[in-house]
Amino acid sequence: MRELVRTNDVVLVSAIGALLDGANIHHLVLDQNMSILEGSVGVIPRRILVHDDDNRAARQVLTDAGLAHELRAND
Repeated sequence: MRELVRTNDVVLVSAIGALLDGANIHHLVLDQNMSILEGSVGVIPRRILVHDDDNRAARQVLTDAGLAHELRAND
């Protein structure tokens, strides 16, 4: 799995999820439920991951949507 985005912005997480769903790219959002433990303050960033095989396509989808600045470094 490769990390695409790490953010505290729940709206951005939702938008990225919708873009990836629309492109039929399976993804995983980690730390989404941590807000329950932290008291819904939004301190812990959510991480969006995709399978290694989908990394390139997912990055292209986000770049095409104008979200290239949100992408994590491609290790």
